[in-house]
Amino acid sequence: MPEPIDQPGQYIDRPGQYVGRPAVSLRGIVIRYRGHHMAGARPARVTLPSASVTLLLGWGQPLTIRSGPAQGVAPASWTAMIAGPQTAPMVAGFDGAGYAVEIDLTPLGAYQLLNLPLHHLAKTVIAPDHIMGPGWAANTTEQLAAALSWPRRWQILDALLARRLCAGTLPSPAAAQAWSLLRERDGAVSLRELSRATGLGQRRIQQLLREHIGLPPRTLSRIVRFHRALAVASTGPDSLADLAGRAGYHDQSHMNRDFRALSGRTPGELLHLVRRRPAGHSSGHIQSFNDFGLPAPSSRCT
Repeated sequence: MPEPIDQPGQYIDRPGQYVGRPAVSLRGIVIRYRGHHMAGARPARVTLPSASVTLLLGWGQPLTIRSGPAQGVAPASWTAMIAGPQTAPMVAGFDGAGYAVEIDLTPLGAYQLLNLPLHHLAKTVIAPDHIMGPGWAANTTEQLAAALSWPRRWQILDALLARRLCAGTLPSPAAAQAWSLLRERDGAVSLRELSRATGLGQRRIQQLLREHIGLPPRTLSRIVRFHRALAVASTGPDSLADLAGRAGYHDQSHMNRDFRALSGRTPGELLHLVRRRPAGHSSGHIQSFNDFGLPAPSSRCT
């Protein structure tokens, strides 16, 4: 299959990876499309926790998830999957040649497009047909595999997702307002403040965020603050203490604990990686940081 050159609506992210922009009607729903062409095995990579939802469709060697989802999902290989909002790093990789397409969705976009409460997807991965209907993944993958260019694949996905969007459920305005405030304040907003801003009780806000975003407010605040720290790190803070203060942590120890829990790495380790590949700014969702390409840590004997 010929490899396409860079064209309008897409760009080459790195060798073997192509990123496409969704149609205008899907902006705010789909963050991006990303295509992978594996000429051979790729080392396992770490994907950091995020509130985004990823739909993967592949042909050839499947994706092998080695660890990560917190809901007791055993290591397994997936030719197609939906990964919901995650609170722990996920280690996965391709063990041979093949192709795959990733569709990164905003949480509110996933709520509308998939037409189900997102707490059903939180901290886990599932087969797309459980949500999209029997045979959906195979039929869609067949169309994608038959296309001769990545831009044509983006067009196929635009059409398929736009049809599903028309039948979806619109998000609650209060949930959208609470989520927007969490992002705008980099997670530094209390449940009481969310309640006051939306005019709803605290328990109702908790229910709405769990339904629309998939995770409780406190967990979302931790993830938003963590990604804020990664973005700040790309601007060159003077020290780790400076990074902690600018990212909204109580102190450096607080930041260390959150970084370990959410990434399995120290702030210093991630700071080095972020400076090598600064994070791009994305509005309307949490930047997923899937494309940092963090290598899986080596096993260490004690």
